[in-house]
Amino acid sequence: MNPLRKRLLRKLSLILLPPIGALLIRLFYYSSRRRFHLPQDIPETPIIVACWHGDLFYLPYLYLQLRDKPNAKVIISEHFDGQIIAKITSFFKIGTIHGSTTRGGAKVLINAIKTLKAGSDIGITPDGPKGPRHEIVAEGIVAIAQKTDAKVITLSCVPKSYWQFKSWDKFTVPKPFTTLYFYASEPLDLRGMKSEEAKALIREKLLVYDY
Repeated sequence: MNPLRKRLLRKLSLILLPPIGALLIRLFYYSSRRRFHLPQDIPETPIIVACWHGDLFYLPYLYLQLRDKPNAKVIISEHFDGQIIAKITSFFKIGTIHGSTTRGGAKVLINAIKTLKAGSDIGITPDGPKGPRHEIVAEGIVAIAQKTDAKVITLSCVPKSYWQFKSWDKFTVPKPFTTLYFYASEPLDLRGMKSEEAKALIREKLLVYDY
């Protein structure tokens, strides 16, 4: 494709796709039946919420079950698809920390720690930005949690019926009028845990409601 045409198409996509995506999320969500399974104890202090990369579709609505008012930033890659996701999340009053905790991530880790210390929650997809799907839990989430003493809550949405993209993360879009089962774990305290032990715990909680 002609480079100029490619740039124009990307600019147009960044303008059109985010509002359309946000509208579809709202329409699909409110057309569905919803079942929430939430932790009994949600810290008032800033938390880290984690979900698989392919399950981002309803992250804003599950997060809003944990907080009356949204006050969070999600770590999202600077790739083109990441830019689309960032613009969509902005429609739900959720901010963005651009970058990756796995690729030159020192700046991202510093920004995430500053965000938590300033009183905001952060969101992370532990298997992002490129997977492999549901296998790797990036080191960054453990480092951020242990440097700030922030608890980690894992989030999952299991739709009864859905479409899946043929992408590495098998990005999942629930079908309208389905039943959505939302799960949020009890807060995980990673203090004093070795890195591999902490990552294994996060992965275990994320896989409990896998599909």
